[in-house]
Amino acid sequence: MLRLITRDRVGAIGLVIVVLMTAAAALAPLIAPYDPTAMSNQRLAPPGGDFLLGADEAGRDLLSRALYGARTSLTVSLIVVTCAGTIGVLLGLLAGFYRGVLDAIITPATDIMFSFPTLLLALAVVAARGPGTENLILALVIVFIPSFARIVRGTAMSVRREPYVESGQAVGLSNTRLILKYILPNSVAPIAVQFTTSLAYAILIEASLGYLGLGVQPPQPSWGSMLSSGKSFMEISIWPSVVPGVCIMIAVLGFNLLGDTLRDVLDPRLRGRSSR
Repeated sequence: MLRLITRDRVGAIGLVIVVLMTAAAALAPLIAPYDPTAMSNQRLAPPGGDFLLGADEAGRDLLSRALYGARTSLTVSLIVVTCAGTIGVLLGLLAGFYRGVLDAIITPATDIMFSFPTLLLALAVVAARGPGTENLILALVIVFIPSFARIVRGTAMSVRREPYVESGQAVGLSNTRLILKYILPNSVAPIAVQFTTSLAYAILIEASLGYLGLGVQPPQPSWGSMLSSGKSFMEISIWPSVVPGVCIMIAVLGFNLLGDTLRDVLDPRLRGRSSR
């Protein structure tokens, strides 16, 4: 799979972005030139000199804050998508394989959640429970569960009608064995694509809530909160807003490119396409 991804120019770019960003976030304590919360008298300093990317309104190094902000965004997004994916996959398997009452309960519930704009639903949950990292994670998990549940339900319903599943039922395989042996393996491809693209969307929503002051709270660096605090000083210095904005754009772009390429690689109908 890695070889197929790297053969695609777009996929290779996405993979490089994701790897570099993950490495930068993981190694932030080692490569950040300053403490991200340390203030100085060089407020709104331009790039160069003591601060490679400039300083914010409190004289804090933007490069260090961007690196630690990457840790925050990636950690929150990974926790959110992993938890939402686990719950959503389980609900999708139950609804698609067993149908009946379970499907009648799970499917309308996910449809109702889909009827709300994603950001609005996350905003409502965070506003009801208050700002903070834990409430942010809870809100985003609730938001992302329906996407996984719907995808896996569709796959489970399709595979359930295949002859090899009916043969397994005929020889007495348990439902759990059928799910683990046939249904779940056939769901890996769409789950992998949804996981990757959901990471991009989670980063974007986390930054949006941080921008509104409902995400990760200061002094912990966050791209969204950096963008929010920098907007008041745009006429004096654009760098406190440009740096986190570019970081968000690159992160979302990397995961989206990787997700699109994964979809092409894992779909046999698209695998024969020429490299872009």
